[in-house]
Formats: sequence, C-alpha cells, structure tokens
Amino acid sequence: MRKVLYVLGQLDDLDAQWLARVGRKRRVADGEAILRQDEPSGSVFLLIEGELVVEVAGVGRVAVLQSGEILGEMSFVDNALPSATVIALGPATVLDVQKDALNDKIEADAQFGVRFYRAIAMFLSDRLRSSQQRKASGGKVSLDNSAHSQTDELEASLLDSVSIAGDRFDRLLRTLAAARG
Repeated sequence: MRKVLYVLGQLDDLDAQWLARVGRKRRVADGEAILRQDEPSGSVFLLIEGELVVEVAGVGRVAVLQSGEILGEMSFVDNALPSATVIALGPATVLDVQKDALNDKIEADAQFGVRFYRAIAMFLSDRLRSSQQRKASGGKVSLDNSAHSQTDELEASLLDSVSIAGDRFDRLLRTLAAARG
C-alpha cells in the first residue's frame, strides 16, 4: 500500500480521477503474468486487489505484492525492459494505465508530470534506502515489502499526505467499481 500513498500523496484529486478514468480495470487469473522480464510492456499497473509475485531470473521470488503496489514504473521512467516477471498469486485485479496515455498527459499537463515523477522518485529512493539498510544489517536484500512493513515508518514529511492519499485511493477504487462494476 505504501507505493500508492507516495503517488496519490503527490498527485491531486483531478489527477487521481484522470487515472481512474483513463486506466482499464483488468482481472488477472491465477498464474497469469502481467509483466515479463526482458519483454516490452506498454503499461504501468496499480494493484487493486489480490497478490502478485515478483520473480527474477536466476534469483527466484523476490517479493509478494499486495493492494496499492505500483508496477512497471521503472520501465516507464527509463524505457528499459522490465527487470522482473510479475505473476498473479490467485485471482487479482489491476488498474492498467497505458504508458502512451501517461506520456500524453505529461506532455499536455507539465504540472501533472512534475507531481508524477516526484512521486516515483520518492518511492524509488525509499526502496533503495530500505535495501541498503537491510544489506548493512546483514539481512537478505529483497524487494519484498512484507518483511519490513511492520517496523518501517514513513518519513515525517510524508505523514501529512498519507491521510489524503488514502482517501484518494478509496475514491479511485469507488470510481472504478461504479464505472466498470
């Protein structure tokens, strides 16, 4: 849930409404891959419901993601191929936002782009810091948020936006449910 709080905490209400309107609610079957390592993807995903497994070739499972996680953001930022395969662990639902639509929105609305890229930079920075801390403490470096989510706290500067971001996420989910049942 932490990633969506970073994003929705930086975006405004109109931005969140745009994501809900432009994104496609997609059901993912158990075992279905939504991203494949080293294969192009045209989307950024927001996990709405269910769990997804992140696997890296030669390493194995590195994470189990839950509601609120964002996927495909790294490839969106640097245009590189995905660095992992992401597979549904049971049925799941994602919001599929086409990269072309995001790029068009950023071109048309520079302030949206500033907010969107700031949010991505913040949680990628947090991910790197968390990995470095686990490595320094002798822990296994993993992308899995479940191991440290209970003790890891948000930065104080982000606490103000957490409640607003949570409300935006709830409204986004209600909009998707109403629009696409």
